[in-house]
Amino acid sequence: MTISRRQVLGLGTGLAAMAVAGCGSNSGRPSSGGSDGSKPALQQWYHQYGEAGTQQAVEKYAKAYPDATVTIQWSPGDYEKKAATALLTDQGPDVFEYPNGPTIDMIKGNQVVELTDLLGDAKSDFNAALLERMSYQGKLYAIPQVIDMQLLVYRKSLLSAAGVQPPQTVDELLAAAKKLTNNKTKGLFVGNDGGVGVLGGPALWSAGVDYLTKDNQFGFDDPAAFESLRKLREFWASKVLLLGAPTDWSDPAAFTQGLTAMQFTGLWTLPVIEKALPGDYGVLPWPKLNATTGAPSVPVGAFGACVNAKSKNLDAAKKFIKWLWVDQTDDQLDFAQSYGFHVPARKSLSEKADKLKSGPAADAVKLLNENGRPQNPMLWSPKASSAYSDALNKIIRSGADPAAEIKTVKSVTEAELKRITG
Repeated sequence: MTISRRQVLGLGTGLAAMAVAGCGSNSGRPSSGGSDGSKPALQQWYHQYGEAGTQQAVEKYAKAYPDATVTIQWSPGDYEKKAATALLTDQGPDVFEYPNGPTIDMIKGNQVVELTDLLGDAKSDFNAALLERMSYQGKLYAIPQVIDMQLLVYRKSLLSAAGVQPPQTVDELLAAAKKLTNNKTKGLFVGNDGGVGVLGGPALWSAGVDYLTKDNQFGFDDPAAFESLRKLREFWASKVLLLGAPTDWSDPAAFTQGLTAMQFTGLWTLPVIEKALPGDYGVLPWPKLNATTGAPSVPVGAFGACVNAKSKNLDAAKKFIKWLWVDQTDDQLDFAQSYGFHVPARKSLSEKADKLKSGPAADAVKLLNENGRPQNPMLWSPKASSAYSDALNKIIRSGADPAAEIKTVKSVTEAELKRITG
């Protein structure tokens, strides 16, 4: 897998390629007229999903739309940077997806348009936490597509053979990873970077803190957070982590091929795991720090469908996004279930998601309902995210002091909060 939709659940700081390249030709936004001159032409951007069939599905949905000619750009590489860069030009998409909705800077810079009026009577059917995450000052700027979540998967047979119980605390997880590591199998896989990209949130929630406080102050200049981050370093230093796997955390290959006994991955991987290891796996949240501190968690996020404020066909773009993500409930259920497992963003569709009603998938949905934690908040800016990612990299991979590194993150974050709210 090259890049997964699940980058929405990472820190969103893997900023690399700047070229706005897609699948097929990309000469920028199509002209405002359709191919026959009678319909508006819209360009819709997606990142390159890893699940087989997803690209064909979104192309099928777009082709079925009767009121515009919709061209899909399927973007590999660093999609977030590509999309953010394109919004600064006149060559961006009309409609695009973005992790957890647009950034606060996109909203305050008037780069995206408000979509509050598109939901109508369906508003109460959408997941309320996601709508809140994609809103600013009571106005909605994206429509949630599906809910994604991360979790720990473990091989029941390997844990049983080693006399290991499913871990309930970080200390138990570390002990289990040590016991499960041998010359063929590592105990845990949390990404080829040692967890830098995916464990930032779980490490905070595990310690009972968060990115920001409820009143939007910096949230983790706290001894419990420092201890939690030291534990991530201990995983690295103990040589229990799988590193250099052929595919990263968002793909289950390392787990299904026996390279690791436990892996932090996502709900979307369960169909592949079930096919490879029927009945021999279970799911867990990232555990709390210890018996008295913090809480278990499963990160929850969603790509949101947005409209570029520079679109030459704003009304047509908004009409299309409503058709696809509000009106077309059959397609929304198909998108959630048929290409990996995802939880529909709407309550009524979640109740119809039969593939999520049994086995580990049902256990995962229960974990989501009990331990789900929405991704970093709207006011947690990309610059703050980058600072935290840099700190995690130094702590986990180089053994830097967590307290000192977090002080730096705090300074960056407070300056950002002042800039955003000032």
